[in-house]
Amino acid sequence: MTLKYYQDNAQTFFDGTVNIDMSSLYETFTQHLAPGARVLDAGCGSGRDTKAFLEMGYQVEAFDASPAMVELAQEHTGLPVKVMSFADVDWKEKFDGIWCCASLLHVPAVELPGVMRRLADALKPGGVWYVSFKYGDGEREVDGRRFTDMEESNLLQRVSIIDDLEIVTLWKTHDLRPQRNEPWLNGLLKKE
Repeated sequence: MTLKYYQDNAQTFFDGTVNIDMSSLYETFTQHLAPGARVLDAGCGSGRDTKAFLEMGYQVEAFDASPAMVELAQEHTGLPVKVMSFADVDWKEKFDGIWCCASLLHVPAVELPGVMRRLADALKPGGVWYVSFKYGDGEREVDGRRFTDMEESNLLQRVSIIDDLEIVTLWKTHDLRPQRNEPWLNGLLKKE
């Protein structure tokens, strides 16, 4: 369902998100990364964040489940972007940072623990991980996309079951897209 939405609406989604200024979120994440660190943009969408991290001098790998989005992200970034889903993640301690901006929110709640464990395994010890979810509690479907919303207590509970992961900070923001004022929960996690 969600994958079909992005396949059918790839260009519209790209056009609506590629030029959003995410610098305040980048700052919170990158202050914990060494120069030249290896970063994974997991569920990269338009490739906006991948390109920003490349321009900051990081070694970036990116993937998205939608072949149409991957094609646009490759054109935008000049990088080979993988077509894969969170279920395909099998790296072990490869990345200094993982960026999951508005991507994990499409994972069904029942699958989130396994997905989060796989991503935590891909992170090096001492590595940082940015996540964002639409603020709320529960699961819903809107216009052909599935959402798992998250409040602080839900995210704390999900992170607490992963032994080597801790929350550095949680904060709320509002949607940066014009004509959108949805609240978002942002989290910065760290692997011990």
